[in-house]
Amino acid sequence: MSNTILPFGPQHPVLPEPIHLSLTVEDEVVRQAVPALGYVHRGLEMLTRKKDFHQMIQVVERVCGICSMMHAMCYCRGIETLMDIEVPRRAQFLRVIWSELHRIHSHLLWLGLYADSFGFESVFMQFWKIRERIMDINEATAGNRVIVSVNRVGGVRRDLSPSQCWWIGEQLDEVETELKAIESTMLDNYTVKKRTVGKGVLTKEDAWELGAAGPTLRGSGIARDMRELKYEALDELEFEPVVETGGDAYARGAVRFKETLQSIDLVRRAMARLPGGETAAKVKGKPEGETALRVEQPRGECMYYIKADGSRFLDRLRIRTPTFANIPPLTAMLPGIELADVPVVVLSIDPCISCTER
Repeated sequence: MSNTILPFGPQHPVLPEPIHLSLTVEDEVVRQAVPALGYVHRGLEMLTRKKDFHQMIQVVERVCGICSMMHAMCYCRGIETLMDIEVPRRAQFLRVIWSELHRIHSHLLWLGLYADSFGFESVFMQFWKIRERIMDINEATAGNRVIVSVNRVGGVRRDLSPSQCWWIGEQLDEVETELKAIESTMLDNYTVKKRTVGKGVLTKEDAWELGAAGPTLRGSGIARDMRELKYEALDELEFEPVVETGGDAYARGAVRFKETLQSIDLVRRAMARLPGGETAAKVKGKPEGETALRVEQPRGECMYYIKADGSRFLDRLRIRTPTFANIPPLTAMLPGIELADVPVVVLSIDPCISCTER
């Protein structure tokens, strides 16, 4: 039987972002997948020529709204390294709290879309209903629901009061209770397993060789998480990567579900150990030199390369996002699966094309 080349994307009912794949299909089975990047271009890295190093914080936050906290935190850490700024300990804990809240709402958003991809509309709405509690926390503590804009060079712009910490803990208790109520639906349901187990298998060896990142990597049995670098206040918070060994779409979903519960615990511990003191250090001078920083975003490792020449404007800013790393593994997952399973497998890497194409 002859092969047929079908376009998948850039728009698809299941996927919220414009990813485009050329699929070679034989008798409803995918034989080859070729990605086409470059559909979106905003020139964010070039804005270093027009925005000074303080203004660039707002720019990098808009690389991706869902993980904006991590983008800004990684960027600020890079500038702080170049300027030899010691961030107050309280600010480091606050950064961890807001970044883990972002991880929770990102995973909840994805879990809802994932449920929608195999027809669980009610579960989709349930996950997004739970996510609203996290958005309310963001709005109450930072003034915004998605792009919280709390990072600044030298620390954070906002603080948390004891009453706010108590309220956040109360909200997280509700989130945890509601999540555990639908845990069996996502991890033990027959239909979910039928659509995900054995679909889009990425072996441990391929995950390593192809440079997979985040839950895509950990779902294939490799315990690699940038939070193990103990940046910010993570050196005082017990942490172990969540790992699954199946390497399929089910394993990647299980990693994200369990990471959501893990992040709730990390926020609790960070608030319980929140030290006193200032929330930002004084900033004098301008950055000079070059550095590279890494953080763990919801989708995996994000790296910032920053080069500065001592002026207000950076000489170079280069961002490597986790979805960019996960596209080669995706092209290895798709051959051999049925065409109907392509949306589920593509969504299982949690693609963020606005991160990838800037």
